[in-house]
Amino acid sequence: MHRKVACLVFVACAALAQTTQAQVTQREPVAASKSRTAVPGVEASRPDTAEAARRIVTLTNAFRSDEKLAPTGPAPQLASTARYFADFMARTGKFSHSADGTEPAARAKRFGYEYCTVAENIGYVFSAGAIDTADLARRLFEGWQNSPEHRKNMVNPDVTETAVAIARSATTDYYYAVQLFGRPMSQMIEFEVANRTGVGIEYELDGRTYQLPTRTTGTHQVCSRPTIKFRGKTLQPVNGQQLVIVNDQNGMQLQAQ
Repeated sequence: MHRKVACLVFVACAALAQTTQAQVTQREPVAASKSRTAVPGVEASRPDTAEAARRIVTLTNAFRSDEKLAPTGPAPQLASTARYFADFMARTGKFSHSADGTEPAARAKRFGYEYCTVAENIGYVFSAGAIDTADLARRLFEGWQNSPEHRKNMVNPDVTETAVAIARSATTDYYYAVQLFGRPMSQMIEFEVANRTGVGIEYELDGRTYQLPTRTTGTHQVCSRPTIKFRGKTLQPVNGQQLVIVNDQNGMQLQAQ
């Protein structure tokens, strides 16, 4: 299973990020030095958070297209997970990937998402003045896009589904955002390696060595696009494919069927 996280903070239009794939640096929301000015009798205009979330999905898929990657589709379970966690951070003011005591993958599973891969970006935005829907979406998207760890999640070639949710804190006027990416277990990549030689062989799969006795077939199930190496040759099998190791006039060869 793969679990990837990255965190990001937006404060008064400034973006701060500290993270690694193995460890997340947590930051608590700071007190804002400015507050929204209200006009008596007139409620300040606020962005449509649901529409802003939809715009982020559109912007992210356009970004993936620019990077020659397939777009991500919707997943109801990821949407429920993102909505819950955005609401939680907005309600409590806690900001970290484990703010509710669980990790992103565990939250997604609690909402019924049987995953191969789960990746999460989080952030918040505060503005002392009015902020519209398009600007809120743009700030969050560009903040994540310009942060290496968040960008890595956005252009992960192995994720196929996404969801975004944004929630406003009534006490601080911060807008908390959650962007989730996933690949469900139903889209696990399965392939075979068949040894049709007269001897046992070894091959490498994503840096790990496997042994395969003569005249046997091994089956692999992985969550990311695999790389097979055998005697200097490299192949990337797709789902349902069989790779065959044979002996011919040039010696042992790895072939795709």
